[in-house]
Parts: sequence; structure tokens; C-alpha cells
Amino acid sequence: MEEQELKILELMKEKDYVPMKAKEIAMIMRVPKKEYRDFLEVLGNLELNLKIQKNRKSRYRLVEKTYYDGIYRKNQKGFGFVRLTDQEDEIYIAKENSLNALNGDRVLIEIIEEENKVKSAEAKVVKILKHEKDTIVGIFQNNKNFGFVVPDDKNFGTDIYIAKKDMGKARNSHKVLVKITKYPQNGKKAEGKIIEVLGNVNEAGVDMLSLIKEYNLPSTFPEPVVQEAKKFANKVDKKDIPNRIDFRNREIFTIDGEDAKDLDDAVRVEKLDNGNYRLEVHIADVSYYVQENSLLDQEAYLRGTSIYMLGRVIPMLPRELSNGICSLNAGEDRFTLSCVMEIDTKGNVVSSEIVKGIINVAQRMSYTDVQAILDNSNSKTMKRYEKYILQFKLMEELATILKNKRVEQGYLNLNIPESKIDLDINGRVINVSKYETTFAHEIIEQFMLIANETVAEKFFWLEAPFIYRVHEAPDFEKIQELNKFLFNFGLKIKANKDNIYPKEFAKILEEIKGKEKEKVVSNLILRTLKVARYEAENKGHFGIASKYYCHFTSPIRRYPDLFIHRMISNYLENNYDIPEKWIQRYKVQAEEKAKQSSEREKIATKVEREAEKMKMAEFMESKVGEEYNAIISSITSFGIFAELDNTIEGLIRYDSLGDEYFIYDEERKILIGEITKKTYKIGDKIRIRVLRASKELREIDFELEKEEN
Repeated sequence: MEEQELKILELMKEKDYVPMKAKEIAMIMRVPKKEYRDFLEVLGNLELNLKIQKNRKSRYRLVEKTYYDGIYRKNQKGFGFVRLTDQEDEIYIAKENSLNALNGDRVLIEIIEEENKVKSAEAKVVKILKHEKDTIVGIFQNNKNFGFVVPDDKNFGTDIYIAKKDMGKARNSHKVLVKITKYPQNGKKAEGKIIEVLGNVNEAGVDMLSLIKEYNLPSTFPEPVVQEAKKFANKVDKKDIPNRIDFRNREIFTIDGEDAKDLDDAVRVEKLDNGNYRLEVHIADVSYYVQENSLLDQEAYLRGTSIYMLGRVIPMLPRELSNGICSLNAGEDRFTLSCVMEIDTKGNVVSSEIVKGIINVAQRMSYTDVQAILDNSNSKTMKRYEKYILQFKLMEELATILKNKRVEQGYLNLNIPESKIDLDINGRVINVSKYETTFAHEIIEQFMLIANETVAEKFFWLEAPFIYRVHEAPDFEKIQELNKFLFNFGLKIKANKDNIYPKEFAKILEEIKGKEKEKVVSNLILRTLKVARYEAENKGHFGIASKYYCHFTSPIRRYPDLFIHRMISNYLENNYDIPEKWIQRYKVQAEEKAKQSSEREKIATKVEREAEKMKMAEFMESKVGEEYNAIISSITSFGIFAELDNTIEGLIRYDSLGDEYFIYDEERKILIGEITKKTYKIGDKIRIRVLRASKELREIDFELEKEEN
């Protein structure tokens, strides 16, 4: 269809073209009679997207003005921005030029003010192509004869009117799911019908259920998918064992968190006679069970990834697989795709092979126990795992070599602690703290990284259909902005438009390691970097300073891993003799699946962040009035963001800074007092008081108390 659209546009661009009717265009383009209806649909799409237009005599010609399509993001104040397709820059849309577009709508815009040195580009919405949402989650308010729903998405832009006949069983302060029946226009609010009551706003579990409904996540598996998963017993098919390398006589370990249920990676290290190391990374052979185009495969593709929502997981695969035959449970035979590497004492992979294997994990280990062994800090743990101690010491030795090599290459070791949010049995927050990581985590991290690189490089040179994990170098303009902040710390990243190297960033990170400013600078660098994504073309990974990188190690929870497992299996089964026709077919698939996986990952990341924001705000609701030490993490045109030691961040609005007027220096991102010349900059230590917190708004407000002495 896209090809036919291009041909129509090319025809109309010709100098000799005069406006024609649909049948005349079809004749010139030699459209077969049986395809005429599809041809009319293509014309209709071009007209809908304002690329062509029809005159009074139903003759088509090109639209003279240029329009652009993109996604509209609405601000609570009414204005918004449109991000054009395949571009990073956003274009400002004033409230009066928004055409009542809602947050997330796909729109066509016309540029009314081009970008220049003084101001950014500005546009107006000329057409709403597609509303992002037809259902909304919010809190129901009853006004006897009618009601309305206040959306959880505060950027949505309008409350939703509910007629009495459309209220269903909703009661005041119920969280509800609303079907939009009329979108807002001409100053009128949106209208809707309540189609599901989720529960009282304070009822256990309703908060996470609200997020599931808000983002239209598939919270349950269709019964046919579950039945397809159940047909696999918890034992491997013995008939396939002779086709695999048997690793069952070796001591292989899983190392995970205590509460992990889907164990998809296992490792083993041995020292070779030549002084090198043999590293085995065994990954669950999920593609053996999830066959291409099966119901399981189709469902996994739609989901794209597992989503972790603080005590609730929305898995990519049913638990019958993810916790069963695909999980590398100790003492059970399991099929794997295994990457076996010989690594020298400098961390170079001397040789490698990827094979289909069968393993039987000797022991399931936790990060806590492995670290206790490395530290010799718990006598009971040491005694329990006495016969494995040398194994874990050897893992530590190899992981240290791999990490040192990676750091030398420019690996960006950003020290940004994750949040650990503890919940009670009812899902209420009881504590928020930094998630502590140890070298036991580093062992698995380094082993997975080297396996991912090894697999990616091998299949890159094979020119196989593949999905790579891509992380491109940051824009030079962003680095210039970052250097303005780093100047305050006496730091600078050396770069120019043609030479942007991860090692320059790594030097800065090494210089600030262990210092008070480490976390702030790490955050500033993170905001400068681009977002990683999936692509069918290898473009390297800037953050880990790698030329070749993919996601191979988590096929239970990520679709790209599952897809490349399928590619690898085909190459292995056919002894790397693959027909060109097959390669071309799957290269097209790789592009489609990479795009879908990137989109699903964005949604998963957004949901996980929103869940964290919701629970952090819930935790701070009982802390209003309390004082804390904090550090300024960001300064914007509307306020100061400050972060507590436990990773919770809140906003200090400018109207809570006292009587003095502060000037915002956007160039340097600092605040300057008009009279006292008192300045606030990123990284400053401050003392704050919790002013307000709202779980429903997912917002926390602080006010400035006093600076630390």
C-alpha cells in the first residue's frame, strides 16, 4: 500500500499532471479491476492525511501546503508539543492551536513559525488523525443527576461527563474505566460510559489494576494460549537429547534474587591448562517450546516484554512455561542455547561456539549467598556451600578481568542506585530505600554482557537476520549543554561533532567515583545519552562501548531474545547453510519485530516508572511536615527537583522559596536571588520539609527549610 501511495504522489508531482478523477488515475497506473476498491482506499488515506485533495468535480491534486504528522503531548496548562515521526525535536503547540487534541493523539500539524536562533518552531494542529485512547481510567464523582470522571492522566486535558444512565454501578470515589463516546470539541467536555468499576480508590490492589487498565495491558492470557503452554510437561523430550551437547555432568549454577521465579540463565567457569578461562553461559531454549506463529508466539509478540509492577508481574509468557519447563530450576534437566567462550587473562574472547545443550543446574544461588561467600562473611553460608567456594572465587576472578577491560574501553559505569520499595501483604508501602548491589550482581552482569557481545558479533559477520540492541552516541549539542553543568564541578567532556567517544564520559565518571557529586553527575550524563532501542541493523552500543551487542540472555521475558534464539537455532540445525530467500524473508521480520519490541519496551518502562512514582507518593503521604536532607537533582523553569537519600524525588515550586524573587538562568540551569544573589545549582545540599504528597496525582512537593551547615 505504501508503494502505491508513493506512485500516486509521484504521478501528481509531474509537470504535465492535471487534476483527475479516481478512475482516470487508476487507468494511467493500470490498476486491475479486482484491485480498484483497494486503490480507492489508498486514495482515501492520502486524502485523510492531507497529502492530496479533491476539488468540487471530484478530481484529485496535491495539497499545496506541507503538513507533518506526529504525536501530541499535552501539558496540564493547556499547551502542548508534537514530536514528529522519526525525529527527536518537539514542536510547540499553543492552547488555541491544539484543535482540542488530547494527550497521545496522532495529529497533522502545519508550521506557523520556523525555528530560529531566538525561538523554537511553533505549529498548529490541522487534523486529528487518531485518538490514542478510547478508554480512560479515573475517579468517579457523583452529582446525583449526572457524574464525571477525573482522569488519572492529568495531561489528558478534560474531565469526562457521565450521564446518569451510563454510570452503571459506580459510586463516589470509585476507580473506574470509562469508554469515551464523544471527544471534546467546541469547548465541551468529553463524554463517556462507565464500562468497569475497579474498586474503591483506597482498596488494596486497585492502584496497580488502574495502571494496567490505563495502559491497556494484557493482564491475563487467553485460555487457548494457556492450554498451549500446558501441553508441555515439566520434563524434557528425551528424543531430542542426542541432538544436543550434554552438560549435565558439570557443576552449573543460577545466581538470582531470592524471589526470582523465572530463571533463564545459568553459568559455569573453569580455569584451563593454558591459564585462560572457559566461560559457559547457558540460556533457556525458549524457542524450542514457543514455535514461530504459534498462539504462544503471537501473544509474546503482542506483549513484547514482561512488566514488573512492584509485587505484580505481567509476564510475556504464561507461568506454565516461564516458571516451569523454560525455567532452569536446580535438579531438573533443561534444554538450552549455550554460548561457550575461551577468555584470556586480559578479557579477550579467544574462541567461542554457540550450541544447543542440555543442563542440570547443580545449585540455585542467591546474590546474597554468593556475596557472603566472596566476603567470607557468614560461616553458615560458607559451610553450606563449602564444595562450591572455589567455583565462585573463580567467577569473581574472571568477572573482575572482564569489568576492568570494559572500563578501559570506556564502559559507562553510571552510579545511579535503583529504588527498593517494600510492600506489605496488602500492597501498601512500608519502606523505600536504595537497592543495594554487590559484586555478586556484577558477576552475572559481566557474564551476560560478554555472551551478548559474542553472539551479536558472530551473527553480524554471518549477515544473518537479527535484532541488535542499539545505543548511539549522544548529539554533540547535548554534550555542549552537559558541559555547561559540568563546568560548575570543574569538569568537561572533550568531544566534537565527528569524535564522540564513550571513553571521554568514562574518564569523568572515574574522576568523580566515590565523591559526593558522583550521583548528580551520573544523572546528568544519563539525561544526555540517547535511549537504547532494538534495530535489525547493528549500530553498536555507546553505553557499554561495544561494536556489537544484542539481547540474547532473557528469552523468557524479552521478545527480541526469543526471536534471535529462533534465528540461531535455524542456523545450527542447518549447519549454517541458509537459503538466501529465507534470509531475506526474516530480515523483513527482524525490522518489524525490532520496531514492535521497542514500542512495547517504552510502554513497559513508562508503566514501571508510574508504579514507582505512585508508591513513593503513597509512602510520603504519611511524612507530610517531616524534614529531610536532600540534594538538588534538577532545576527547571517551574521549580527545583530535590532527591532524598532513599531515592525519592520531590518538587520545590518557586512560590515556596520565600519572599525573595529568584531569576532562572536557563543557560546555566541555576537560580539567582534578585536581591541577595543567593544561588541554587544542581548538586547543592539542602534541607527540605515535605509539603504535600498525592498518590492519585503521583506527585510529591517539598518546601525549602534550611541549608545544612
